[in-house]
Amino acid sequence: MHLYELPKIVQKRKRVGRGDASGYGTTAGKGNKGERARSGHGHLPVYYEGGQTPIYRRLPKRGFKNNFKVEYDIVNLNTLDKHFNDNDQVTLEILTSKGLASGNKLVKILGNGALSKKLNIKAHAFSKQAMSKIEQANATFEVL
Repeated sequence: MHLYELPKIVQKRKRVGRGDASGYGTTAGKGNKGERARSGHGHLPVYYEGGQTPIYRRLPKRGFKNNFKVEYDIVNLNTLDKHFNDNDQVTLEILTSKGLASGNKLVKILGNGALSKKLNIKAHAFSKQAMSKIEQANATFEVL
């Protein structure tokens, strides 16, 4: 006998609130009064502490989030030197395809390591050290 040959067992749905004769009338199986008998009831057990002021309201707020902060994907010169050949174009699309940048953030090139290849680099930002090392390697850079 196969699984698909087993008889189908379908249980009838419990229809509550259809009169006392049904056995699920009056309070419709919700007991008497209280929060759980009302519609819209529901607390996440993580945050509810039985009416006591929850911990997230007892503890003070801390820190500051700057909504205007610019987040960059960082790529170092030694990484570019390792992943690219001489006279290559370095664009955002190529960096994301090689897994060096995420693709949803701006890209900044930092000057960690040395650049020995002549590359044409296009990115959103460059550090001062990176710019000087790129110029020393006779490579070019372009700020997008």
